[in-house]
This record gives sequence, C-alpha cells and structure tokens, in this order.
Amino acid sequence: MFGIGLPEMVLILVAALIFIGPDKLPDLAKALGRAFSEFKRATDEIKREVKIDLEPAEAKRPEKQTGPSLSPEPKPSETQVEQNNEEKVLRQANNKAT
Repeated sequence: MFGIGLPEMVLILVAALIFIGPDKLPDLAKALGRAFSEFKRATDEIKREVKIDLEPAEAKRPEKQTGPSLSPEPKPSETQVEQNNEEKVLRQANNKAT
C-alpha cells in the first residue's frame, strides 16, 4: 500500500492523534472517507461517459482492409468468364504453334 509499512502507519496515526486530537480524529476520518468515495464516484461517472461517447465512434469506424483497393472487386459475369476462357485457349494455341 504505497510502500508504507506497519511502522510508518503507526507513526502517522500517533502524529495524527497528537496534532488533531482524539475528539476530532473520527470526524476527520469520516470526512476523508466521504471525499474518497465522492472522488471514486466522479471518476467512475467520467469513465462511463467517455465509454458511451466512444462506442458510437467505434461502431462507425470501418474495418481495415489489407488489399490495395478499398472497395471489393465486382464479380465477373458468365459472358466475361467465357471470354476470358476463350482468350486463354487462344493464347495457349498460339504458344504451341510457335
């Protein structure tokens, strides 16, 4: 706990008893407890608001694509596939002829 051991804690409590007094020490402890509680509540609320604000931005963010083109290539039609196949056959025939 913050690098403070038992001897240091006892020394702090004894100093608090001496300087503050036994009558006001419980009131001071309650006030510190309330302050820490309020601080924790405020930080939790801020975290929740930031998370709510970031969620729509994350939902709108597009996924990363690894290819050079950001849009998907259209699928070729059947006639285009047939034409490509005919061109391949012609190229192969020309390569065999030479």
